[in-house]
Amino acid sequence: MCPVNLLLSIVGVIGVSASGPLMAWIAAPALAIAFWRNAFGTAVLLPTALTSSRRVELRALDRRALAGTVFAGLMLAGHFATWVSSLKLTSVASATALQALQVAFVVLIDRLRGHPVHKAVVVGLVVSSSGVLVVSGVDLTLSTRALVGDLLAVAGGVFAAAYVVTGGTMRQTLSTTAYTTLCYSTCALVLLACCLIGRQPITGFDATTWLGLLAVTVSSQLLGHTIFNHLLAVVSPTVVSLVMLLEVPGAALLASVFLGQAPPVGVYAGLALILSGLVIVVLRQPSQHAEVPVD
Repeated sequence: MCPVNLLLSIVGVIGVSASGPLMAWIAAPALAIAFWRNAFGTAVLLPTALTSSRRVELRALDRRALAGTVFAGLMLAGHFATWVSSLKLTSVASATALQALQVAFVVLIDRLRGHPVHKAVVVGLVVSSSGVLVVSGVDLTLSTRALVGDLLAVAGGVFAAAYVVTGGTMRQTLSTTAYTTLCYSTCALVLLACCLIGRQPITGFDATTWLGLLAVTVSSQLLGHTIFNHLLAVVSPTVVSLVMLLEVPGAALLASVFLGQAPPVGVYAGLALILSGLVIVVLRQPSQHAEVPVD
């Protein structure tokens, strides 16, 4: 991974690491949080997407590109609907760790699509996943609430895997701006419909809640998801998903500082395992030099 992409990956990890703690702290319904971060993200990107060069790109979209991007938006909506809900039911560390195992589903999807999976990828996946379990710990409680939260987090990981794999395909022909604007706007519309159907309030929040919504948009949506969508043009979905595993210790540490949810004692050992697995996979990945628009 080149220095620029490495730096972007670090910024992206920091951004998504703030996602869990922030959304667990924000005093608003889960679907409302998910809706607003995508709506705000779309509003920020839209002016750039409507410039002359981007308008030309958007108008030139064929049915396949449009359908793929809309599908990615639907998967992103499914991810947020399940994962943000899980943060309200179980610990940030557990919810983040379980959804971060999306990398396993990314590898499975690739295998089902007929793509060969190198043995080193499997080894790296096992090592990194072990680190995730070490960071999150093993929850031996029988709380129905926590169990539902854990299951929702796993579902969030499945949706996230489909979103990342689809994004990897779409980004080979679409610029970051065009893809993310269409994807986030689709996601926001779907989540808005879910809020209206479920009669979840999307307004009437206090100033602190609105500040929290803006913070999660800037850190996690724009400096997190958008950066990783940018990287999907030159880095495989498997590597991107493995990098995102670093969100687990990051979120655990932030939750400890701001929410008082102390991380397990093995957080640093888990971080070492995640990094080791990531190194194994990255070293065995062929470099990608895609000639695609990335702005």
